[in-house]
Amino acid sequence: MKYAIIGSGNIGIALARTFARKNIEVGIANTRGPETLASLKKELGKSVHPQSIQDAFDAEIIFLAVPFPAHKEVAKQLKQWNGKIVVDVTNAFDVAPEELGGLLSTEVVSKAFVGARLVKAFNHLPAKQLGTNPFVEGQRQTVFVSSNDADASATVAAVANQLGFAPVELGSLDQGGVPLHVLGGRPGGLLFQNLVKLG
Repeated sequence: MKYAIIGSGNIGIALARTFARKNIEVGIANTRGPETLASLKKELGKSVHPQSIQDAFDAEIIFLAVPFPAHKEVAKQLKQWNGKIVVDVTNAFDVAPEELGGLLSTEVVSKAFVGARLVKAFNHLPAKQLGTNPFVEGQRQTVFVSSNDADASATVAAVANQLGFAPVELGSLDQGGVPLHVLGGRPGGLLFQNLVKLG
């Protein structure tokens, strides 16, 4: 399975650190080009591969870690998203509710990534928490996962487990996924909650 992170802000870098910690290979791309990520490569080692956005599109699982307004520009750069799992790590902060048209932010993202298998995950943790070791005194940091595609949800949950987190699948976006979104300008009930699981 090939993984890629699109976005090299705080969240994208935090995700790269989680992969590097487990020596799981991952690509990381931004709009400025792979050469701008040389220092990150030096810091995190051989498992993290700076690449172009087009090369990142070759991955089977893509972590979308760009500011929410930028998701449409990313989506436009690939003609066919069919079958790819896109993990939406964005949060729609500072986005007026009317701009979402009554939809959850991931439902808006899904409309841009036509044919992709959208999964909401990893967005509820602040970057600092996401980038640190998820094992703490016998407990594991929880990662919530939600999708309308049960198989894609299970796949992303398995990746979260590989990375050392304790995945909790919440079901479909319009039910279990609601607490993972910014709603009416306010964070959902599970956003930024530092929860752990024994074992």
